[in-house]
Formats: sequence, structure tokens, C-alpha cells
Amino acid sequence: MARVRVLPESARSPGRQETESALSLANRMPHLVLEARRVAANLAHGIHGRRRAGVGETFWQFRPFVTGEAAQRIDWRRSGRDDRLYVREREWETAQSVWVWVDRSASMGYASELAQASKIERAIVLGLALADCFVEAGEKVGMLGLMPPRATRRIAETMAQTIVSDRISMEEDLPPDASIAPQHEAVLIGDFLSPVREIATTVEGISSRGARGHLVMIVDPVEETFPFQGHAVLHDLEDGVSLRIGDAVSWGKVYRERIEQHRAALQDLARRRGWTLTIHRTDRPASEAALRILTLVSAGRSGNPGGR
Repeated sequence: MARVRVLPESARSPGRQETESALSLANRMPHLVLEARRVAANLAHGIHGRRRAGVGETFWQFRPFVTGEAAQRIDWRRSGRDDRLYVREREWETAQSVWVWVDRSASMGYASELAQASKIERAIVLGLALADCFVEAGEKVGMLGLMPPRATRRIAETMAQTIVSDRISMEEDLPPDASIAPQHEAVLIGDFLSPVREIATTVEGISSRGARGHLVMIVDPVEETFPFQGHAVLHDLEDGVSLRIGDAVSWGKVYRERIEQHRAALQDLARRRGWTLTIHRTDRPASEAALRILTLVSAGRSGNPGGR
């Protein structure tokens, strides 16, 4: 599916605005980091219910001793207070890893007058905000193809620096081939306008060892409604191909049908692989999509993968 922008016939140098946006990303990054911090601060933390028993050193709770357990687990000091035996449970402290990928290809530079931000700005803010929330909850966060998982409190700044200094993967509209470990999760953020078969190859590669994942499709409201009339020129921002159409209204009907078919295929792909699909419009707050992803991650880890 072509990544298109509708241009007036008088437009010159199509795609120039998106190119300039990509070049100025480093200048805009401090603002995006601050916005991501603001979004993260407004979200509830505690991604996977860490307060549960397991391997760790932090005290969690006392519970009654169960016949058959090893005697060395008994806390004799606590048990001496009454006639029951108690076990001192420790909090589960095994951090899991979340892998984030943000599409920075040319099509992500688009922003209509109806949008609050360009698709790339919204994707970066969403990715950084989620990373901040995950780390706050005790997770490690990495970037597919760019950065191994880390648990630093400055994860947003670290990821922002990694994005700015990367000059290779910014032309790719899908993440690199990767196979992440079981129990890990991937959060892929982009417009996902590539052919579904290519997206399927990526999803299957990432989840080949049992990892779960989430697709976050960033959409400009104009890309959903195609509210144009009369003559228009469609320009593929990544391939440089232009298409002149004489009746935008009739063409728009076909376009919307193809968009629905594309999304239905993505939904089916996600369902078959045990992933989730979230569609986020850039005229809506970033916090809505962030909260949904956090909820989906939490639900998936508690054995209730609702919301797909």
C-alpha cells in the first residue's frame, strides 16, 4: 500500500516538508522527551503486578506454612508470636524485557491540519512514555536493532539519544529481523502501510521463540477519512511516485475500502500470533494509546489477553 500525501497541483518539491522534518528531529527531540515524561507521569504504573511471591531479596509478606514445604523456609521469629508456623515470602524481582521499535521512515513525517502532531512525533512520544512507565515498573527496555535492554531511570533520554544518532534504520518502515526470548514483549509503533505479508514476516520472526507483541498503528485523521474533492495529486513519500486523480471523491471511496481491508488483515495477523493491534489517531491524546498498551501488557501477563 502506497504511503501517500495529497498535494495541491501547484505544489513543488513534494515530500520536502517530510525531509526537513526528519533533518530537524534532533532539534525537536528535547521537547518530545519532555512531552513523553508528561504523558508517563499521568499514567498509572505497575505494569505486571510485581507484588507477588518469587525469587528476590525484598520482603513481601508472611503466609502460613504449608505441609510439605521445606522447613528452612519457616520464619521462626514470626512463628514464635503465636501457635502457627509462617513462611517469609520474598517479592518477585526478575525483570522482564520490553523491546520498542519506532518507525521513522518518510511517511511518518505527515501531519494534516486536523492532527495534534506529526505521526513521527507522536510515535516517538508514545515510545518514550511507554519506556518510562515500563522502567518505573521494574522492566528493562531495549530498542530493536539499536539498544540492548536497560533499566536506567533516564531511559527516555537514553532512547532519544539513540534515535538521534542512528542514521541507518530511519529509512526502514519495518523493524530489523529479530527473535526475542520467551516472556519478553515487543511494542512496534508505526503506520504499518507496508504490504501485510511483509509485516507478517516481521511479526513471525520476532515471536518465533514465544515472545508476545503489540502493533501500534499511528494514523493521521485525514488518512482515515480522505476528505478531498476535485483534482488531487497523490505522492508516495518513500518511493517518489506521483499519481494524478481527477475525481477525489470516487477515488476516496475505493481508498477507504482498501484501508479497511488492510486493517482487517493486520487484525487477523495479530490474533493468529497472539499479538494485539491498537489504532491511534494523531488528533487524540498520546496518553490514550499509552494507557491501552499498558493495560494490554498487564492483561496478557495475568493470563487475560483481552482487548485484541
